[in-house]
Amino acid sequence: MSGQATTLGFPFAVDGGNVVATGGSDTIRAKVIQVLFTAPGERINRPEFGCGLFNLAFDPNNDVLAAAMEFTIGQALARWLRADLIVESISVRAEEEQAVVEVGYRTIQELARQAVNIRFRP
Repeated sequence: MSGQATTLGFPFAVDGGNVVATGGSDTIRAKVIQVLFTAPGERINRPEFGCGLFNLAFDPNNDVLAAAMEFTIGQALARWLRADLIVESISVRAEEEQAVVEVGYRTIQELARQAVNIRFRP
């Protein structure tokens, strides 16, 4: 990872007495996951951080929920990670009892195409 900035790994971990660090596209992926999994109000010093994806867990799993989730995810990623990535696609769809979230993006520094896929039961 020479020449690249490193940050604490996500999730936080210790390996052999040392804090695990990441860099490059791994760091960006971890940031995307943090935005998706963090609910607004969860962080004391940044109460607006996150998108509240799991706050929708008890809503009906339908097209209206999918559209609301796509909009919310897009807004949160644009706000919190605009210096790190370019969002290319956001797809939320219902598959039986699960919601499937797919976020496609390119990192600003490397322009490498990346994706995050999440399945959960709303």
